[in-house]
Amino acid sequence: MTAQSSATRPATVTAGRGAGLALGALGVLAFSMSLPATRVAVQDLDPWFVAFGRAVGAALLAYPYLRFTGAPRPTRGQWRRLSIVAFGVVVGFPLFTSLALTTQTSAHGAVVITVLPAMTAVFAVLRSNERPAPLFWIASVAGLLSVLTFLAASGAVHGALSLADLFLLAAVVLCGLGYAEGGVLARELGGARTICWALLLALPVTVPITAVAAAARPPQADAVVWSAFGYLTVISMYLGFFAWYAGLARGGIAKVGQIQLTQPVLTLIWSALLLGETVTPASVGAAVVVLACVVLTQRARPSAQATAPASATQPGR
Repeated sequence: MTAQSSATRPATVTAGRGAGLALGALGVLAFSMSLPATRVAVQDLDPWFVAFGRAVGAALLAYPYLRFTGAPRPTRGQWRRLSIVAFGVVVGFPLFTSLALTTQTSAHGAVVITVLPAMTAVFAVLRSNERPAPLFWIASVAGLLSVLTFLAASGAVHGALSLADLFLLAAVVLCGLGYAEGGVLARELGGARTICWALLLALPVTVPITAVAAAARPPQADAVVWSAFGYLTVISMYLGFFAWYAGLARGGIAKVGQIQLTQPVLTLIWSALLLGETVTPASVGAAVVVLACVVLTQRARPSAQATAPASATQPGR
């Protein structure tokens, strides 16, 4: 290796991580309205239809994208890993959150979803051989505690553990698995192609369940509910993953995954803007603390055993 190439490598890695952080933040912004939109959609639509119908709609967008970009078919090993992605983020998370939010509020759901960054980091260790430094885990726990404290103080936490909470916990585990596996696979396929192939792979499951749900309870709703369903289909189930998986691939799954610590606060802000709920000064303070914790997770250096993310991954493919 020449002196010149050695000198430019740190800048290249830093640029890749910076792009990963930006893409990850864009993905979190897209996902932050998922729970409020789901809560609106399941008020008039069957939760099974909401969960699987949005996956079918997103698949209809994914197919022409793959054809237009000339995406090569995944290998047999990649198909196996795509099945994990599909199980986690195409089937598991939408289904369990839809079932939970038929009886719980999106604010309550935000409490349980707070553990998603930690779950993503755990699966990053298990699935991608990443080894975050101790400072990373300290900052992650601090961010988790700050969000939980804020949500408890704001009254979002109340009552005992319910079936809806168990649904949300199942959603978190499956989503963390799908995020980590998809982030690793996106280094080979690209962020957009990873979610597109996963959506197509899930069609033998999502299409018949959507059809049965629609036949059992014909979907009838007003424009607001259909707009929420449209958001879940186009943004939460499709475009949001373009940025999210590309960000995980570029910046590291465990590190970029911690940006999700901002999602519960963002979810409550969206609830205030769209539903007229009050945003207190405590929410602003919590946002500042969480952002500080996210900055610390990004500054923590990986241990010697960590696997460096591929900085050359294309964000759109």
